[in-house]
Amino acid sequence: MANFQSFKSAFKGDIVSPKDEGYEQALARWAKNAARKAAVVAFVKDAEDVSTAIAYAKQAGLPIAIKGGGHNPGGASSSEGGLVIDLSRFLNGARIDPEKKVAYVGGGAVWATVDKAAIEHGLATVGGTVNHTGVAGLVLGGGYGWLSGLYGLAIDNLVTIVTADGVIRTANATENSDLFWGVRGGGSNFGVVTEFVLQLHPQRRTVFAGPVIFAPDVLGALYDVTQDWWKKGPSGKEGMIQALTRGPGRQPCIVAFLFYNGSEEEGRKAYKAFYDLKPIAALAKEIPYEQLNALQNEMAQPGQNAYLKGTFAPQPLPRDVLFKAFERVSALSAPADYAFGLLLEYFPLHVANAVPDDATAYPRSLSPNVLCSVFAKRDDDAALAYIRDSARELVGIFEAASSGERSVGYGNYSPDSDTLPTEGAVPVDKAKQLFGSNYPRLQQIKKKYDPERVFNKWFNITPA
Repeated sequence: MANFQSFKSAFKGDIVSPKDEGYEQALARWAKNAARKAAVVAFVKDAEDVSTAIAYAKQAGLPIAIKGGGHNPGGASSSEGGLVIDLSRFLNGARIDPEKKVAYVGGGAVWATVDKAAIEHGLATVGGTVNHTGVAGLVLGGGYGWLSGLYGLAIDNLVTIVTADGVIRTANATENSDLFWGVRGGGSNFGVVTEFVLQLHPQRRTVFAGPVIFAPDVLGALYDVTQDWWKKGPSGKEGMIQALTRGPGRQPCIVAFLFYNGSEEEGRKAYKAFYDLKPIAALAKEIPYEQLNALQNEMAQPGQNAYLKGTFAPQPLPRDVLFKAFERVSALSAPADYAFGLLLEYFPLHVANAVPDDATAYPRSLSPNVLCSVFAKRDDDAALAYIRDSARELVGIFEAASSGERSVGYGNYSPDSDTLPTEGAVPVDKAKQLFGSNYPRLQQIKKKYDPERVFNKWFNITPA
C-alpha cells in the first residue's frame, strides 16, 4: 500500500480506484462490452504523469491499458484488474498554429475537437469519419477519412509525436526516427503518445455531403454505377461510404454517404449518375465542414454492445458478393434487438498508395475497406455471440472472394481479429499478418522500446 500512496503523492492528475466516486464512469467505453473493471484509472496531466503511472504499474505487477477516445470494441483501452492510463480528461485539446499549418493535439482528444479548432483557420487534416472517435487510436493504426483522397492516411499527415514509456521522447523524421516509423501504423506497441503534431491543409468552409438512400430493387443498378465511377477514378475531392443496413421503418436499404469537397452544384454534378437512380431519399446538401465527420454519428452512438470486423474488398468487387451480402444483412438484422451496418468505403486511395510499403509501419497496396458494425441492445452472452458470429459471417463473404494476401484487413477495423480474448490482446501471428514484410523491422523497434511487452493490447508485436 505504501507504493500506492507514494504513487498518489507523485501523480499530478486524478487517480480513481474501485472505492472512489466516479469509478463506474471511468470504466465506461464507447462499446458497452469493452468495459473492464480496472484496479486503477490514472487520468494523466502530462507525459511525466504517464511515466510515473507506468513505473507504479510495473512495480505493482499490474497490466497496462491506454485510453484515448475509448472506441476500441475489443477492450484494448480497458484492463481487468490492471491500470488504465487515461488521457481523455486533461490531454484532450487541440492548439492550431495557422502559420505553420499544424495542430498540436492531446493524446486524449477526439476528432470533433480537431475539426472545429482547425476549420476556424480555414484548415483541416485527415480525421475519423465518426467524430467522437479518439485521435490517438485512429492515427496510430493508419487512419482513413474523407480527405484521404487528397492527403492520404492520417499517418501520412503526422509530423511529430511526444511519447512516454518511462522515458519521455519526441519522435519525428529526424529525431528517434525508428520510433516515428513504428508508430505510423504500429498502434500502441511502443508507448503512450501524449501529443500529436498533425499537418493541416487549406480547407473550404462548406462541403457537399450527406446520406442518399436507395431501395433494394436498384441494388444491381447501384452496383453498376458505383463500379463505373470507381474504375474511372474519382478525383481526390470525392468519396463515398455505402452502408447495407435498415433505414426508416426498419426496411432494408442501401445508404450512400456522399462527399464532394466543393459546392452543392459541383457535388450533384459529380454524382449525377447516382441521382439518376431515383433514390427514395436524397439528404446530401452543402454543410459546414465541421459537420462532415458527424454524418455517421447516429449509427455509432456510445453505450451499445458492439462488434466490429473488417477486411479489404476484393477488386473488382464481384456482383454476386454484393447481392449475397445484402441478402444476409437483411436476414440477420431482422430481429429488432440488433442494428447492422455493412459499410463499403470508397475513398480514393491513389495518394495513400503512392507511399512505399516500407515508408511507414502500415503497408500499402490498399483496396477499399469493408467494415461490418453490429450492435446489440441486450447484454447477455447469446446477444454478444450473435453480433460476433454475424459480423464474421458477413465479412467472410468478402474474404471468400479475395486472394487472401491481406486477410487481416485494416487493423483498426479488426482489433481482435478472429479471437475473443478477455483482455483485447491479439495473437502474435495476426500481428505478423497485419504488418507483412514490415514485421521484422517492427520486432527490432519493439525490442528497443518495449522489450518487456508492457504495451500489448493491440496487434502485439513480439520483440526480436
